[in-house]
Amino acid sequence: MPPASMLIILELFCSSCKDSVEDELELSAARHRPEALEQLEAQTRFSRKELQILYRGFKNECPSGVVNEDTFKEIYSQFFPQGDASTYAHFLFDAFDTDHNGSVSFEDFVMGLSILLRGTVQEKLNWAFNLYDINKDGYITKEEMLDIIKSIYDMMGKCTYPTLKEETPRQHVEIFFQKMDKNRDGVVTIDEFIDCCQNDENIMKSMQLFENVI
Repeated sequence: MPPASMLIILELFCSSCKDSVEDELELSAARHRPEALEQLEAQTRFSRKELQILYRGFKNECPSGVVNEDTFKEIYSQFFPQGDASTYAHFLFDAFDTDHNGSVSFEDFVMGLSILLRGTVQEKLNWAFNLYDINKDGYITKEEMLDIIKSIYDMMGKCTYPTLKEETPRQHVEIFFQKMDKNRDGVVTIDEFIDCCQNDENIMKSMQLFENVI
């Protein structure tokens, strides 16, 4: 089953895809970009038809062809009214904005979506590592992991039961980090992250909360 937030993002960009005159015009516009669609079809695990549908929905929601961070935050927060999704949406936006130009294009969107929905376990873990590696230096620090996990709890708000104590995120990070940082050098490399996630059943179960919002 796709992660919950991926269903949210799909709904955001595809909710307007109905059998209407406007949709047919958008589909025609997509057909006028055969080279781009063919390239994306080769680079992703989406079919040409799926890419046309995604493109149509993306253009309906983002007529300019790109979505900026403020718009992304506004849309994302609608699905978590019980909490504060702004910080997590910021981290998620950065993960989709692979060229770090302050906007997410259709190409950025479908490349990330393809990994999250249809990628291998290795590809998904690579993507997750990139999300947690906030400053993109190739390592995850304890503070970076804490920032991400705190943002998730902030977003979930009152949905968590029993109600979480203020120190709960840090306690969880201490457990995760101790297991992942095998050589005790204070940072988690991508190899440590992937190896730990793939081989520790308890961590995978514990991280299910985070998989639902990645």
